[in-house]
Amino acid sequence: MLLVDKPKGWTSFDVVNRIRHLSHVRRVGHAGTLDPMATGLLIVCTGKKTKEIDQFMGLDKEYEAEMALGGRTESYDAETPVVEERSTVGITEARVREVMGRFLGKQQQIPPMWSAVKVKGRPLYRYARRGVEVERKARDVEILSLRAERIAIPLVAFSVACTKGTYIRTLAHDIGEELGCGAYLTALRRTRIGPYRVEEAATIEELAACARKEKTP
Repeated sequence: MLLVDKPKGWTSFDVVNRIRHLSHVRRVGHAGTLDPMATGLLIVCTGKKTKEIDQFMGLDKEYEAEMALGGRTESYDAETPVVEERSTVGITEARVREVMGRFLGKQQQIPPMWSAVKVKGRPLYRYARRGVEVERKARDVEILSLRAERIAIPLVAFSVACTKGTYIRTLAHDIGEELGCGAYLTALRRTRIGPYRVEEAATIEELAACARKEKTP
């Protein structure tokens, strides 16, 4: 089991493929997808450890994030263009904190169209790329903690702890809709999965350096 600090711009599968290449092990898998825009902790299992992936996927997670108020994107983050701009006039720090507080606790969340959730055997993002809206089932999630760390409207930096299956960009979108001004995620970093923290993780460069060192006679 490896703790990896995923770099921005990489998919979770990019990380898996890189580790497969470095380790020369065919059976490699990750325990919980991170979007390409996101960085941070990714648990990767190799060999027989891949049989235990599910136990890691069920752990609570913690993130540091930033959202921009006053707009909406189809992906709910900055990966796709802003399709609607709205005014943030009248949106105060107190109002943001009050609305965010409403999202604490158990709730149902609908996965975004731009996600890897499969419908009829195909990931939703494939439908989204074709402009097809697919009905999605709401899933039960729980926001364990949610705190605004810095508010400088239109930007809001926040931290969140949640159960498995929670989409932080959907959370940002929903907060924006509740505020009435719209919002989308501009940055995301996963800092914890269960007892494992990103400070314990290795970068891709560090893993590559270890692999080179092992090859050196």
